[in-house]
Formats: sequence, C-alpha cells, structure tokens
Amino acid sequence: MLIVAAISFAGEVSPSEKSALLKLHAATNGSQWKVKWDLNKPSDTWFGIQISGGKVIAIDLQDNNLSGNLPTEIGDLIHLQHLNLFRNALSGSIPATIENLKQLTYLNLSFNKLSGGIPASIGGAVALRRIELHMNMLNGAIPNEIGNLVKLQKLSLYNNSLSGEIPHSLYQIKSLQTLLLNSNRLSGQLSNDIANLESLQNLSLFENELTGDIPIAIESLVHLKELNISYNKFTGIVSPYLARMDKFSMTMINENGLAMTLNVKMAKNTAIATEE
Repeated sequence: MLIVAAISFAGEVSPSEKSALLKLHAATNGSQWKVKWDLNKPSDTWFGIQISGGKVIAIDLQDNNLSGNLPTEIGDLIHLQHLNLFRNALSGSIPATIENLKQLTYLNLSFNKLSGGIPASIGGAVALRRIELHMNMLNGAIPNEIGNLVKLQKLSLYNNSLSGEIPHSLYQIKSLQTLLLNSNRLSGQLSNDIANLESLQNLSLFENELTGDIPIAIESLVHLKELNISYNKFTGIVSPYLARMDKFSMTMINENGLAMTLNVKMAKNTAIATEE
C-alpha cells in the first residue's frame, strides 16, 4: 500500500492536527496497537503517518489492531488525502465530520465492525476517488449525496446490511468503474439510467432484494467486464449475452424463496422481453 512507515518531510504538524492524531490514538486504544506510537517523540516519527509541508496528508494503519470508535476530530485533518484503516476492529459510526476532508481521495474502512448509516456528509468529501466500506455492519440507505462525488471511480459497500433503493444520483457518476453493492438488503428496481455509468467495468449486485426487469441498458456499457446480479428477485427475460456474462447465469430467488433461472431470449439484439 501507499505507506509502510512514518515518512517525514517537514517536521512537526500544527497543534490542531497533532491534537487530532492524539484523539485518534486515544479513541482507538493506541496502547494495544501492533505497531505503537512513542508519544514522546515528534509526530513525524509515528508509524503510518505521512507528513508534507507540516501537514498530515496520509494515514495508513491497516491491520494494526485498532479498536474503539473513530473520533469526530478526524475531520480536523483537513489536508488528508489517504486514509486506510483496513482490517482492524473499529466499531461505532463513521463520523459526519468526514465532510471536512476536501482533499481526501482514498478512504478504506473495510473489514471492521462499523455500524449505523453511511453519513450523508460523505458527499462533502468531493475529491474522493475510491471508497471501500465493505465487510462492516452498516445499515440504512445509501445516501443520495453520494452523487456529489463526481470523481469517484470505485464504490465498494458489499457485505453490510444496507437497505432501500439504489439512489438515483449514483447513476450520474460517469467516472465510476467499479460498483460493488452485493450481499446487502437493497430493494427496488435497477434504473435504465445505469447506462450513464459509461466507465463501468465491474458491477456486482448479487444477493440483494432487487425486483423488476433487468434493464436492457446494461448492454450499452461497453467497458463492462464483470457482472454479477444473480440471487435477487429480478423477473422477465434476458439476452444470451447477459446470461453468459453473469457469474451465476441469472439465477434469481422467486416469491417462494426458491432459486430459478431467468428465461433467455434467443432473438438477436434483444435483451429484455415481457414475460408471456
């Protein structure tokens, strides 16, 4: 990953940023970390912290036995570009103050024990290109404000307990290349506006509760290489192209809770037809 140890460029950070780092250390049981900080030494010597021009620009404490909650003061690190806390034991909610991180491009909080909803304020972190929140216990709806992240390339939210419909604003993120929403409780229909995701390469929606026909618009995604939308409640008829592309060959769950395969429409250039 980006950082494997502390990197120093310009000595100590500002008092406000140092205070935020100390809050992070205290709130996540720093005395129990695998690689610990010596708080008696300057912050530019602390493991996993990258400093440039006296500003904290990156934190990489993945797999370092962090536990407890993320403090609201994380939002005081306003120059942060990279935050990686992958594979720890963090609990509680994602702080709403994340909206203050206007320069953040990479956020990875996956493989933790985070709960509560994805804060709507995440839409304020407008520089985000990659969001990885998979393998947590997040619930509630995907906030509509996610559509504010017009530079987003990867959104990975799989294996949570998210519910409600896919927000319409998400279909407007033309830069999106990877969308992983599988193994949640999402419902409603998949919009034809998925055609707007012209950069999409990987779409994974399997194991949700999505209904209705599968939009023909998926076939217009010329960069799509991976598709997995089985184990939903989709109905109708699909094209041979989509049936071949889907990992589980369009296996759905019917109203009786039984697995069934959607019928394939053999006519050329036809993706969806009404059930007879």
